[in-house]
Amino acid sequence: MLKLPTTTQSRSPSSKYGSASLLRIFDDQRESLRERRNQLMKKQRKGECVDQKISLVGLARPLLYLFQDNDGNGKAEGAHAFPNTISRHIATYNWVGKLESDRHRLYTFIVWIGYAVVLITSSAALAHYLSPQTIGSGIPEMKTILRGFMLKEYLSFRTLILKMIGLTLSLGSGLPLGKEGPFVHVASALASQLSRFMTSFEGVYVNESRSQAMLAAGCAVGVACTFSTPIGGVLFSIEVTSTYFAVRNYWMGFFAALCAASTFRIVRFVLNASGETVEAYYQTRFPEDAFYLEELPLFGLIGLVCGLAGALFIKVHRSLLTNLNRSSSVKKFVEKNWLLYPVLVSFLTSSITYPEGFGQFLSGQTLRMLLSNCTWSASTEQENCCPQGFLDEWTGDGNNSALVALSLFSVTFFALSILSSTLPIPAGIFMPVFIIGASFGRLVGESVAILFPNGIYSYRRLGVYPGIYAVVGAASFCGSVTHTISVAVIVFEVTGQLMHILPVMIAVFIGNIVCAYFQPSIYDSIIAIKKLPYIREMSTCFDE
Repeated sequence: MLKLPTTTQSRSPSSKYGSASLLRIFDDQRESLRERRNQLMKKQRKGECVDQKISLVGLARPLLYLFQDNDGNGKAEGAHAFPNTISRHIATYNWVGKLESDRHRLYTFIVWIGYAVVLITSSAALAHYLSPQTIGSGIPEMKTILRGFMLKEYLSFRTLILKMIGLTLSLGSGLPLGKEGPFVHVASALASQLSRFMTSFEGVYVNESRSQAMLAAGCAVGVACTFSTPIGGVLFSIEVTSTYFAVRNYWMGFFAALCAASTFRIVRFVLNASGETVEAYYQTRFPEDAFYLEELPLFGLIGLVCGLAGALFIKVHRSLLTNLNRSSSVKKFVEKNWLLYPVLVSFLTSSITYPEGFGQFLSGQTLRMLLSNCTWSASTEQENCCPQGFLDEWTGDGNNSALVALSLFSVTFFALSILSSTLPIPAGIFMPVFIIGASFGRLVGESVAILFPNGIYSYRRLGVYPGIYAVVGAASFCGSVTHTISVAVIVFEVTGQLMHILPVMIAVFIGNIVCAYFQPSIYDSIIAIKKLPYIREMSTCFDE
């Protein structure tokens, strides 16, 4: 805006500037405003490109399947790491476990321990020296970023590459670690890099709201690629990362997640070459009438116990981490000898899981067997008994009760999951808590099957299916620890069935209510431990 000179005498503006000069100045200003308007319109048009090209995140994300695909307890089924890293680790593990002669017993123990220690320490060294941003799950940090606080180097290309390498080493170690949270981190970093380096996305990256939309879609894709669950992935990412979610971003998240999940399933089907069609990740085949209405209180009880156990899990996890940092002397010792803690934890965990010792109860292909359609405790004369040798890896060559094996597994895996999640390596917590819940649910289901071998009402010819209890327990405990309801949707997509929707929803709701009363979610707990710049939600009258 021009400021014309003012005096006590009135004079024409042209006396100082001249009419030609004033017209030239006004023309320059109009031209400047026109260019500014064109730039804004250009950025807006570029911003709209994200609606068409955000699916690139979904299409690129399943390529990470080539890096890792494991079955929850570190034992991969058809893993195709680049170049088959995890599958070779696990193949060596299985070969070591089969060397049963006394001459090889010491060698097998050394190799079993050494494998885990080397891989965990390598992953910890990468994180310590090259990129500390890769440590942990990734969901707490993404929750902080989507609340408006940008964390330095957290979404950089260097962090992206090192996160994938470190996660591959972590999962190959055989420790009870998860991959969903790291997948969210990797997908978000990939989305950030796409928006930064692709010239057509330049305007989107400048526009903060569009950048947030890209990151939100990346989070959805990361969850969707873990189990090939596009709907549950979008809903879960919204629950754990956002308080307020723009409705216009829904379809973009679903579209990207759909592209990712479809590519994931097709690649997995082609590489595994198993089955005649593309199935769910952990396909179950329960009959439509697989439970009695009288069993609903038992499912509610599972939700109650899982809620209490979830609160205990979060409490112990937070206490362990805070105690390591509370004492200044302990903190200095750990910081100075940072490699000692990963070595001790990996040594202890691999010693417990050694197949020739206590690990005989922990060496099964975990989740697929927990969700199986047969009854572990059924005799060979019963129709729903398991195939011969099915439980040898769980019960010590079949010499122990299935209830004893499940009890030992649940308690041991609970403790080892907490301990392993405190390691300074790239790893998540979703899959371990999912397995813990499935094992507890299976334990309850097998107990009910023993009490009612012919079903609650024998004249209905409807038996008890412990696999249903395992599905309910997995959803309830995982939902309790993460404080999410969308885990139920993930379970429906993972199993490929909806017939257990009622018991799953009952248990998930009860578990969430109970756990939320005692503890925050595991992600909010980690945010508090790491002291991330995170704005808490405002309390309501119901919270007081």
